[in-house]
Amino acid sequence: MLELAAGVADTGLMAARLVGQSGRVIVTDFTPEMVAAARRRAEELGVQNAEFRALDAERMDLATDSVDGVLCRWAYMLMIDPAAAFAETRRVLRPGGRLAFSVWAPRERNPALSLVGTVLVELGHVLPPDPEAPSAFAMADPGHIRELVAAADFAEPEIEEISFRLPFADRDAYWRYLTDTSASSSRVLRSLPPEEQAKVREQVHEVARLYRSGEGYDFPAVCLNAVTH
Repeated sequence: MLELAAGVADTGLMAARLVGQSGRVIVTDFTPEMVAAARRRAEELGVQNAEFRALDAERMDLATDSVDGVLCRWAYMLMIDPAAAFAETRRVLRPGGRLAFSVWAPRERNPALSLVGTVLVELGHVLPPDPEAPSAFAMADPGHIRELVAAADFAEPEIEEISFRLPFADRDAYWRYLTDTSASSSRVLRSLPPEEQAKVREQVHEVARLYRSGEGYDFPAVCLNAVTH
């Protein structure tokens, strides 16, 4: 199995347990720092049937027809050229192998991710999102997913909508999520002067008040999971 854009490899390490010692998972990410974090996580969990590589999903340093399955959670939509990434995925996947991936549903159904972007636009820190540019919601249309996988010579995908919750214990926990892990906004937030960051923070908490739960928040979230071969 191959995991693309693994981050700390939550998905890939679960797969490693499922395939057992007779199977192997190649955990990859574009940044060496994330690969190192995934390796540390595997050591903590005692996972021994995984290997770790820095890998560009759009130009994979892997042999053709070399893996039986590919996993990718919340990353294809962030790639500069997702069409190239799907074509490369098709190339390294053996005949009969499966691709399973997840992307976010539209922004209005994922307020935990989208509220901060709206605030940044309103305060003039970023331009309104370009629908053609990579973003958390760039593949929120199932029709677009089908176009991309068909162009890479995959079969018609099965697409399932998955609803879940994103809870945060308090305001600080939600802010750390935005500044540390949000692919679309963390870099912008960290680059702001302290007074501007404080202004954004207060505005985000104001617009998130609908989702307050105790001292923190409980956000609805929806993603689209696709499987093809």
